[in-house]
Amino acid sequence: MNSVEKTGKTVDEAIALALEALGAEREDVDIEVLDIGSKGFLGLVGARPARVRVTLRNSLDEKIEAAKAFLAGLLERMGVQAEISVEEGEDRLVYIRLTGRRMGVVIGRRGQTLDAIQYLVNVVANKKPGPRARIVLDAEGYREKRAETLRNLAARLAKKAKTERRKTVLEPMSALERRIVHLALADDDEVETRSEGEEPYRRVVIVPKRR
Repeated sequence: MNSVEKTGKTVDEAIALALEALGAEREDVDIEVLDIGSKGFLGLVGARPARVRVTLRNSLDEKIEAAKAFLAGLLERMGVQAEISVEEGEDRLVYIRLTGRRMGVVIGRRGQTLDAIQYLVNVVANKKPGPRARIVLDAEGYREKRAETLRNLAARLAKKAKTERRKTVLEPMSALERRIVHLALADDDEVETRSEGEEPYRRVVIVPKRR
């Protein structure tokens, strides 16, 4: 829902109702007053409510540009030349992909540097007005390669847990990587998964179900 029409006793009341329906702030929208309303004679005869149309601004483009500008500046300071490409998904999900040389510097050990940069990119982008965007940053397809590695690892350790009839504990992972493991084993009726520990040492535990 990007636009709504609301009525109220006053224009301000109608706008407030529209903002509530959209879950937006006043600076995030364009407002069109369709009817200023009328109190009528003695507040009774001929009274007419105020009516407004409130539309969300397309702030996603502004957020994306802020993210790209920040990334370009950061990569320059890191001494990394990269091509930045953007793909928009559903529900304000944005994929930013980097290609070029020295991507290992950007990715870091087990993607830790990439995760840190992704966090900063989201902070910078979402300082711009408008509903929150969720930006996923990738470099040379690292995230999909890592996801495939984690799915294979999950399958292997689930088999071990079932064979040995004891729980198996994985290495500490980010929330995104833990989710990949949970989803990989979600349809396995012989094991269950849970996350244990405190960040940044939280990890997935694979537990065989009782027979």
